[in-house]
Amino acid sequence: MNKLRKLIEKAINAQMDEKQLSKHAHYQDLVQDYLMLWDIKNELIKDIRSRGVTTKYQNGKDQWGYKKNESISELLKVNKQMLTILYDLGIRASDIKVVDEDVEL
Repeated sequence: MNKLRKLIEKAINAQMDEKQLSKHAHYQDLVQDYLMLWDIKNELIKDIRSRGVTTKYQNGKDQWGYKKNESISELLKVNKQMLTILYDLGIRASDIKVVDEDVEL
């Protein structure tokens, strides 16, 4: 598992502990949803870096063109949902504290 992902999970869980939300299963499930979206976000970013903001397509034997990389719009949707989950947990991204600063990234 990615070290940064572990740090994020620890930080969110620490905030949930402070708010006494950790004992509720639906909040724990939301944290797992957030982390899954975090994984998806990183895959979308990799795709954008790899293929760029536009991708080439073939629409026929001699018909080529470029279209926007759909990962960009998907990334925006994923980011919005991640922020919504943090909001539902009563956590703002700026409130998340670093739990273990000794971990190398």
